[in-house]
This record gives sequence, C-alpha cells and structure tokens, in this order.
Amino acid sequence: MSSVSHHPATSANGTTARKRTAVAARTTGASVARYSFAGVRLLLAVEFLWAFGDKLLGWGRSTPVEGAWINGGSPTEGFLSHVEGPFAGFFGALVGNPVIDWLFMLGLLGIGVALALGIGMRLAAGTGALLMLLMWLAVLPLENNLFVDYHLVDAVLLIGLAAFLAGDTLGLGRRWAKLPLVKQYPVLR
Repeated sequence: MSSVSHHPATSANGTTARKRTAVAARTTGASVARYSFAGVRLLLAVEFLWAFGDKLLGWGRSTPVEGAWINGGSPTEGFLSHVEGPFAGFFGALVGNPVIDWLFMLGLLGIGVALALGIGMRLAAGTGALLMLLMWLAVLPLENNLFVDYHLVDAVLLIGLAAFLAGDTLGLGRRWAKLPLVKQYPVLR
C-alpha cells in the first residue's frame, strides 16, 4: 500500500495546489489592477478639479488672483494666449471667447466630478480625451519630446479607465450602472 494520500489537496504531482496558487495570483493581480486604476482615476479627477478651481478662483498656481474667472479673467487666456505652434491661429481665435470659456470650465468640472465619483466614465473619458488632445495640439511642437507629453498620456489613460470600468472600484460606478436611464443609454455608463 502506498503512503501517498490521494486526497486532491495533497496529490503527488501538486496539480491542485498549483491551480490554487494560480487562481490566487490572478485574483491578487486583478485586485491590484482594479485599485491601481481607481487610484489613477482619482488622481486625474484631482487634476481636472484643481484646474477648474485654479481658473475659477485664481489660486496663484497657474492663474493669478486677478486673472481668476470670478474676477473677470478668461479661463482660456492663460493657456491659449501662449500657443506658438502650427495651430496658434486656431487656438488664438478662441482666447477670451465667452462660449469657449464656459465650455472649457464646464468640461473641467464635469470631467473632474465624473472621475471623482466614478460615474459617467464613458462620457468623461470621451470629453476628457478630446480636451487633452486639443491641449496637446496647442502645445506642439513639444519642448522635451517630439511626440509624447502628459496631455497625450492622460487622453489614453482616460479611455482605458472607461474601458476597464474603473469607476466601479472606490466609486459609484456599479450603482450608477443600475439606473434605468444608464441602462437605456449605455454611453452614460
């Protein structure tokens, strides 16, 4: 009679133990990915909300107090008035336009809130990626790299966050997805 037990947990070749280890590794990896992407989502939320607050109130970082929107400044002026690249004419024509100022500020606020709460990730990703791509075009030619800067990286990250459902972890994404309107119009997911 053999002294080797035939119980699955102690099989001679360790197959069951290896399977459990593989499952545990996948589960741990999935958890790390979910929380990492939730962290990136929250960091991007802060990036958008900080830009909104600075443009609105003039916190003295990018926008001086006298240039704040509440003090009569234009939120688009600081960034777009310094465009020198191939799209300077296009972006220069947008500086100080009240419609563009409102769209820009509503975009920063809406994208930031959606990312912070983990809701409307598809809309936030689409509009955020578009905003980042436009800002990337405005800074061409790039100072430190011929092609890549944080605007382009953020645009790609936003799309990935929506695709990964990053609002479901540390956010209200799952609850949001159960709303009848969101079920009817999945673009709101």
